[in-house]
Amino acid sequence: MAYQSEREEIEHKKFVDYKDVVYLRQFTNAHAKIMAKKRTGVSASRQREIANAIKRARYMALLPYLSA
Repeated sequence: MAYQSEREEIEHKKFVDYKDVVYLRQFTNAHAKIMAKKRTGVSASRQREIANAIKRARYMALLPYLSA
């Protein structure tokens, strides 16, 4: 779960890039599933951007579809 300081840091990032794997891993759980908006605490538009970036990173083999 993201705390207030983490949420502010997340919200201030201007562009969600699919190549920024370290940033995107904050939004996946141990089983490599995308966490819900309630858990991450970001806005709906930002959550959609993050979800699209994660899906794109998975397609480019930067993130796993499943954890081993």
